[in-house]
Amino acid sequence: MVNSPPGGDPARPSARSRARRAFTLATAGLLTAAGVLSLAGTADAATTLGASAAAKGRYFGTAVAAGHLGESAYASTLDTEFNMVTPENEMKWDAVEGTRNSFGFGPADQIVSHAQGKGMKVRGHTLVWHSQLPGWVGGLGADDLRSAMNNHITKVMDHYKGKIYAWDVVNEAYQDGSSGARRSSPFQDKLGSGFIEEAFRTARAADSGAKLCYNDYNTDGQNAKSNAVYAMVKDFKQRGVPIDCVGFQSHFNSNSPVPGDYQANLQRFADLGVDVQITELDIEGSGSAQAASYTKVVNACLAVSRCAGMTVWGVTDKYSWRSSGTPLLFDGNYGKKPAYTAVLTALGGSGGGGGGDGGSGGATCTATYVKTDTWGDRFNGQVTVKAGSSAISGWTVPVTVTSPQKVSATWNGSPSWDSSGNVMTMRPNGNGNLAAGASVSFGFTVMTNGNTSAPSIGACTAS
Repeated sequence: MVNSPPGGDPARPSARSRARRAFTLATAGLLTAAGVLSLAGTADAATTLGASAAAKGRYFGTAVAAGHLGESAYASTLDTEFNMVTPENEMKWDAVEGTRNSFGFGPADQIVSHAQGKGMKVRGHTLVWHSQLPGWVGGLGADDLRSAMNNHITKVMDHYKGKIYAWDVVNEAYQDGSSGARRSSPFQDKLGSGFIEEAFRTARAADSGAKLCYNDYNTDGQNAKSNAVYAMVKDFKQRGVPIDCVGFQSHFNSNSPVPGDYQANLQRFADLGVDVQITELDIEGSGSAQAASYTKVVNACLAVSRCAGMTVWGVTDKYSWRSSGTPLLFDGNYGKKPAYTAVLTALGGSGGGGGGDGGSGGATCTATYVKTDTWGDRFNGQVTVKAGSSAISGWTVPVTVTSPQKVSATWNGSPSWDSSGNVMTMRPNGNGNLAAGASVSFGFTVMTNGNTSAPSIGACTAS
């Protein structure tokens, strides 16, 4: 699987369960006035990101990598918190059509199937982009390239017809800087500026039910680049070119913070008659400063009626393309960061920020770890599961060890394993019923095989 930046140049300095779902998705559609995805939560829905966003008529999604779905803590957090997914790399051109007219959808299908099984929507990312192109594309002449582009759009959209909420039809077609010019690419250089319109018309013909988006980075405030995109969208709307939405990637850090005119910029695009979507959100930093920046983004989306929703670019810091900047809502152990609590609060939800707790219907639990014994080649660990303010009848806790470590023994619990053998999900072994505030412990032995790092303890999920 390609593991590259989500939608752009890695060199650019300022760019980028088993758990029970706490919400259900209502029939997908458009709110009559605002044109945003309608998602309805259950009575206790406001304890998760997706459900809290749904109560506001928005979605809250995340980028997903097929290779991590087998990790129980990853899948548990994904399934509990989000109601929209975007394949991180699995739908890009090199992943699905590495050889001309020979298509393979395995990893992308895995993500779509998982999402559908959990009642989530899917954003398709991306059909036409200058990066992550197989070599054969750039070598084509103009006529051949036009045929290949339209064939790629049609075949991919046909494969997923009826399964995709919105497609990033064209991605990052404009240069950075003050020119507002188009980016050099095989499509721009050989087909000219009309390739974007052609791509959108081809996409509409392929699937009239999916929303068609243009997606880009460094367009979050008003500048030469966003002005150029604005002019294009305005022209498309005036001439009837099929475009339904504009995606704002929103990769922020200390050198490129949330712009002061972020909300105003979203609003001016919405005023053209398109939905706006925050598509690849991540904000480097930590603590209250990071939380405040996330709050600004969420509040901006909520203030713009045609802001359909927000997608963060990844579930956990440890798998982020900017992992050293810790830009996401969950830390490397899937603990809820202050930014998570800030987002949940801004969405009108409650119950966040517990740092490793989860559940449904008011049932919550926490999991805490201590190392109890150490020998030259192994150590013992103990996890204490504690019920929240209500009694629980069951719990699950994922424990991840780092290869080449292996768990050689367990006690006071019933373990299951993912395919890698590195992620153990522990469940009760006759100790599932806990009164409010009561606790129980399970233990395990880790063979270090030269690696003495502590295991990662995921969120405790109660029932």
